[in-house]
Amino acid sequence: MFPMKYLFPLVLSAAVIGALYAQAPAAPKAPVTKLVSEVYEWGRMQPSPLPTGERRMVFEGTTTTLDKLHCHISTLNPGERSGQPLKHLQEEIVIVKEGTLEANYDGTAKTGGPGSVIFLASGATTFLRNPGKVPVTYTVINYFTPLTPKN
Repeated sequence: MFPMKYLFPLVLSAAVIGALYAQAPAAPKAPVTKLVSEVYEWGRMQPSPLPTGERRMVFEGTTTTLDKLHCHISTLNPGERSGQPLKHLQEEIVIVKEGTLEANYDGTAKTGGPGSVIFLASGATTFLRNPGKVPVTYTVINYFTPLTPKN
């Protein structure tokens, strides 16, 4: 049996630790970067390996007219897809650099090759797929405005 004389100090210690934790300031959020004019060189972008290919982060931040502007470059291996179908709240532009990319949106599938531009509307349920025999590389640009739905 647990001796009662140890119960009070244990409960008091837990209460003090809990009170101190509750008063601790929340971890600061990473500052939102405001984007400025810049050149982003391909050779300086570090690829991050993914099970389906790789991804290069280009930029993400606010602008004078947008709540958020995001750009990355993805490479999908043959037969792979970007993920499960997902409903996007923001608009998205996809530009195919090399290979063949199949854009799937709201039950429609269309394919484009190098130089093709794909626009995915706000509210569309989408995923991308590489139907080809070689990797496909494409740039993704999406943006959030004050009119972008919040959920």
